[in-house]
Amino acid sequence: MNAMKGSRPARIFAGIALISATALVIAGCSSTPTDKPSEGGDKPAAVDLTLKLGSLLPATGTLAFLGAPMEAGVQLAVAQINEADAGITVELSTGDEGDLDNKAYETSVSKLQSEGITAMVGAASSSVTKLILDGNVGAGIVTVSPSNTSADFTGIDPMYFRTAPSDNLQGEVLGNQIAEDGHTSLGIIYQNDPYGTGLAKAIGDTFKAAGGEVVAETSYNQGDGQFNAQVDEVAAAKPDAVAIVSYDQFATIAPLLGNAGVDTGSLYLVDGNLKDWPDLSVDLTGSKGTRAGAVLPDDFIDQLNEVWTAEGNDPIDAVTYSAEAYDATILIALAALKAQSVEGADIAGKMREVSGGEGDGEKCKTFAECATIINDGGTADYDGLSGEVTFDENNDPKGAAIGVYEFGAGNVQTRIK
Repeated sequence: MNAMKGSRPARIFAGIALISATALVIAGCSSTPTDKPSEGGDKPAAVDLTLKLGSLLPATGTLAFLGAPMEAGVQLAVAQINEADAGITVELSTGDEGDLDNKAYETSVSKLQSEGITAMVGAASSSVTKLILDGNVGAGIVTVSPSNTSADFTGIDPMYFRTAPSDNLQGEVLGNQIAEDGHTSLGIIYQNDPYGTGLAKAIGDTFKAAGGEVVAETSYNQGDGQFNAQVDEVAAAKPDAVAIVSYDQFATIAPLLGNAGVDTGSLYLVDGNLKDWPDLSVDLTGSKGTRAGAVLPDDFIDQLNEVWTAEGNDPIDAVTYSAEAYDATILIALAALKAQSVEGADIAGKMREVSGGEGDGEKCKTFAECATIINDGGTADYDGLSGEVTFDENNDPKGAAIGVYEFGAGNVQTRIK
């Protein structure tokens, strides 16, 4: 999968936005609405908003294989928002998140902030988000991650939201699945960062609560290229299952486990490494993994590729966290429309409402449908592709879906739950 073109701004417009010079002056050079909301619950005055949105997602680094599906999700949402012509136009600028090794996010965040964005979709990595969040908050940028799962982010800041559930939920599902599969002893290899430590703990705690024993637990640091010590420690404990909490380091760890005598049909993967592995030198048939997200429409990947390839990118063949990125973008735009403002704090103040987390909103499933409700003076409750995405008091999604996947022939994974 080719890396996305995250080093340059991408301006996406579905149709032609007709904005007069007069409107631009009244709108304060597209940073504020032309009119204020009417008092009470009456239909709001017409607005003409331009939202400067940034995306910070991985085109390079250890999560690069997840970057394109998420970026495509953002671009699909932007295209649909602009096509709806509902009083808000989104101008999208993209930036490469990279990872903790190449630190691409440092340059990207500076670029996006200098371009005046007031909302951001990203970062994908919990570790990167921890490094950029304070700067975003200080700059007045509402930050919505499609894939941060570290439990550390629960209630971290009023300007932060995520459309992916906490690792506590994914760890519970995977730990129970390992036990349900009849395993009684578990080894865990995890990366030593907020994502890895939190998820490994949730998996282990759940497995032990189900009557199993964690016989080995060992970590590595991001940037490490050698995993022999970790594999030897786990193999020596002779577990009948091994959970690997990693990113693409799985490509090295799995063959080492096989060479050490571990059954590679009893490996358990997580969202950071769950994908098809056709070129892997070991057979994963029977291994399983978990990933957040509801069952998606059959044509969703076609919709993603329509906008993704139109920008000159190679087609994508995965949808991991694409729906969460799509929903994050839709919710940001709906919150801006409801607030009649594109200022980050104003958007943040309406995110719970448009998700159904507060108030008594009317259910809707597309941006156009929800925007009509808002423009008619009502309250929209958006149910997205990744689930209901109802933000709780900690700005976490309530009741998010976690899918269970199993590997078959050719190391191709299929959803089984």
